Amino acid sequence: MKSNLINGDDMKEKNRTQRTRKMVLPKRMKILFVTVFLLFSMLIVRLGMVQIANGQSYEKAVEKKESLTVDSPVPRGSIYDRNGKLIVDNKPQRAITYTRTSDSTQKELLKVARKLADMIDVETDSLTTRDKKDFWILMNPSKAEKKVSASEIKRIQGEKALSTKEADQKIYQLKLERISEKEWSSFSEEEYEILAIYQTISKGYALSPQTVKNKGVTITEYAQVSAHLDQLPGVNVTTDWTRSYPLDHSLRSVLGDVSSTREGIPKDLLQEYLAEGYNRNDRVGTSYLELKYEDLLNGQKKKVKNIIQDGQVVGTKVIQQGQSGKDLVLGIDVELQKAIEKIVQEELSKHIGTKGSPYLDRAFVVMMDPHTGEIEAMVGQKVKEIHPNGEIEFEDYSLGTYTTSYESGSVVKGATLLTGYMTDHIEPGERIVDEPLYIKGTPKKTSWFNVWGNQTGPISDLYALEKSSNAYMWKVALRIAGNRYVPHAPIELKGDAFRTFREHFAQMGLGVPTGIDLPGESPGYQGTAEHPGLLLDFAIGQYDTYTPMQLAQYVSSIANGGKRVQPHLLKEVREPSNQSHRLGSVVYKQEPEVLNRIDASREEIEHVQKGFYRVFHGPEGTANLFKDAPYNAAGKSGTAEAFYKGPDMESAKPTYNTTLIGYAPFNNPEIAFSTVVPWSHQEHDPYINKVISKRVMDKYFELKKEESE
Repeated sequence: MKSNLINGDDMKEKNRTQRTRKMVLPKRMKILFVTVFLLFSMLIVRLGMVQIANGQSYEKAVEKKESLTVDSPVPRGSIYDRNGKLIVDNKPQRAITYTRTSDSTQKELLKVARKLADMIDVETDSLTTRDKKDFWILMNPSKAEKKVSASEIKRIQGEKALSTKEADQKIYQLKLERISEKEWSSFSEEEYEILAIYQTISKGYALSPQTVKNKGVTITEYAQVSAHLDQLPGVNVTTDWTRSYPLDHSLRSVLGDVSSTREGIPKDLLQEYLAEGYNRNDRVGTSYLELKYEDLLNGQKKKVKNIIQDGQVVGTKVIQQGQSGKDLVLGIDVELQKAIEKIVQEELSKHIGTKGSPYLDRAFVVMMDPHTGEIEAMVGQKVKEIHPNGEIEFEDYSLGTYTTSYESGSVVKGATLLTGYMTDHIEPGERIVDEPLYIKGTPKKTSWFNVWGNQTGPISDLYALEKSSNAYMWKVALRIAGNRYVPHAPIELKGDAFRTFREHFAQMGLGVPTGIDLPGESPGYQGTAEHPGLLLDFAIGQYDTYTPMQLAQYVSSIANGGKRVQPHLLKEVREPSNQSHRLGSVVYKQEPEVLNRIDASREEIEHVQKGFYRVFHGPEGTANLFKDAPYNAAGKSGTAEAFYKGPDMESAKPTYNTTLIGYAPFNNPEIAFSTVVPWSHQEHDPYINKVISKRVMDKYFELKKEESE
């Protein structure tokens, strides 16, 4: 009985234990499931963060290791004249490039250079002694190591003032210094070619194509490299471009230059260009028009993604198509420009080297629209060489129209009269006696036509312009300086007469930059001495100097009724066209910019215009060879005493500059010009300035008539 009871108790205990286990197991499972669920939730959240929030940055990090986007240069924009004729273009040329990876070793680069040297010819003239020494060290590592002893290396590395890098540089410098000329000059021409290629492909950014050769690549070279690309990792054959100039030498000095791929960005412009996203080896405008409008001409680079696998470029993908630079349309008329160049050369050739004109070597002509400031021609011709047979070779010196200045003589007399009107020291039409001036302490001063004083008498301001009276202008200057002419009395300057003159001349464009859209403009020279006699010289254009461009702006300001308009070459900016040598749509049109207005009344300016008309049409006008011209011109001539001193001359020799400014038609001016002939003669004036000007204006209206017909 007891046994049964015990068994019954055991059974009860067993059942109780089983029930407890059944209760505990679900609790543990629940905790486990909850834990797993939480872990999975955290993983999902984390994956979401990686995929959604940070996915792009991780993708870029991976791409950075496996691929790299590089810029591929595109052709620069072309430059056209006002009638759509090409001035600057791009000429396609075969090219061989190399793209190195970040893992490329010197040994690999040298191997590629050797193979390329067997297939192409490259120039080695630019290699320096340092280049050859560096190459010698590369080719002779064991010999180079022996150039510096172990004790010297230890001593240099022990110098506390030197960092590790500086110590290594000092050791390397010692190696360079101890390489003998016999050693670094022992390379063959073929080895120099290897060096030239190695230099090119080893510099620049990794994965950025370096141009190995793009000038004079022959069909044979191009084909041979193309056929062996599988043996030349990183090498490619492509089409490049170079600047071409259909007009040959015309305007060449102001168009500017573009750097080569070897030159890259000039040092003085490096930081500026790098900040704008350029690469060091990019070709950029380095001077004048190419530099001024670099941002327009440069274009949008083609972006190519290089796909890299195991350190090698295995493919490329274009991610942004490139676009050629914008095309520029200038106000220049090519036909007019070339015609004037020929005229200037012909007229100079008649007198250069003659007894009367021993120092004559250049002449300038500027033609511009007096209302808009568009420059239609800017001609400068200068003697380059006189051959033994007497033939004269000229070079383009258009640059000199705004970078060189000369005493301009009587052409400024219109400005002198306007200064007198604006300062209320004379009135339009006022008559003043032209007579020899006797000023204490100075020689007699006379007008060119009144040396003996036999034409003494009052003359009007209009006649003073027509006949080019000096005495009239001197007396105006004396009034501005607070004086009245008294024979044999000294002159005392009161107030600041020089500043008064220069401030008023500046309103017309004389003595200040014109604002032309080209770098390097000269404002001319201002004399520093301020003696009374120099003020009289100033009033007739024989003290301060002015550029031909300033004279063109000055006569334009009179022709258009008193507006000083900024001269400019740029007329329009256009999109590049898909059709060769065709203009695209207009992006930007240069509008006229009035820099200031002359502070004179309309009547005063018109009075000077009448005087300019009499210069060209009056019976005693100094430029009345224009009197029968059908285009009805007006203007002012000038002759200035000057001095010439050549590089091999001990002292300066006296000579004369001759000038002429004008515009036409008189009632509705459409073109203004300035002609400057420095050092034109010594004694007898051959009137080169006037002959050139007349021929130039005749040609302008002749071409206009042909165009209209």
